[in-house]
Amino acid sequence: MTVKFSKEHEWINAADAAAAVVGITVHAQDALGDVVFVDLPEVGKTYSQGEVAGVVESVKAAADVYMPVAGEIVEVNEALRADPSLANSDPLGAGWFFKVKLSDAGQLAELMDETTYSAFAANA
Repeated sequence: MTVKFSKEHEWINAADAAAAVVGITVHAQDALGDVVFVDLPEVGKTYSQGEVAGVVESVKAAADVYMPVAGEIVEVNEALRADPSLANSDPLGAGWFFKVKLSDAGQLAELMDETTYSAFAANA
């Protein structure tokens, strides 16, 4: 699985450039605590890289969810909307936030691999 990570603690699995999967990292959900609400983007909306595409709220704080790459939202995780705790229990799996059709796959090169992200998160 080719997963890349952003400095804002999102991950993206771009194995399918027509529907790359985006979510928040284990580090992000650890920092937030128990997630109680997610505001997911609208299907069909296009975002620039770094633009806020959603919000995740926990018992401790609220945080923006940023677009790791530019693209169009093609699907949102309705299961996550119904059960926000999936962001805690399975952040890299069932707790994904949305799928995006990439506008510029070259932007993936700007993101971190798992080793680089782990070191970055450890010092965050």
